[in-house]
Amino acid sequence: MTEILPATSNAPKAQQIASQLAQILELEFQALRKQELDHFEQLQPVKAELLSSVSSLAPATDVLQSHPDWQEFRATMIDCRDLHRRNQVLIERQLEAIRGALQSLRIQDPTSSIEVYDRLGHIARFSRNQGYNDA
Repeated sequence: MTEILPATSNAPKAQQIASQLAQILELEFQALRKQELDHFEQLQPVKAELLSSVSSLAPATDVLQSHPDWQEFRATMIDCRDLHRRNQVLIERQLEAIRGALQSLRIQDPTSSIEVYDRLGHIARFSRNQGYNDA
C-alpha cells in the first residue's frame, strides 16, 4: 500500500500535464492544417518535454487501471493518443499528396507536356521526356 500512496499524490500534477499535452496536440493539428510548419516545429520541444514529465509521474499500469485517482489522467491520455493519431493521419495525407504531385511530374508520357518557370520567371513549355537543361 505504501507504493500506491506516493503515486496517488502525483495524480493531480500528472493530470495537469496531460491536459497541457492535449492542448499542444490540438495546436499541432491547427498548425498542420494551416501548413504552418514553423509553428509545428516550435511545438515539438514543448511536446517532448511534456511527454517526459508525464512519463516520470505516471505509476505502473496496474495502478493506472485500478486506482480511482488516476482515472481522469488515464482518460486524458487516451484522448491524447487519439489526437496524436489524428495528427499522424493528417501528416501522412499531406505527404501522400506531395508524393502524388512529384510522381505526376515524373510520368514518362511522351505526348504530354507541362508548363514550368525558367530561371527568368517566364513560363516555358517542354515535353516531359526532355531534361531540365534542354528546356
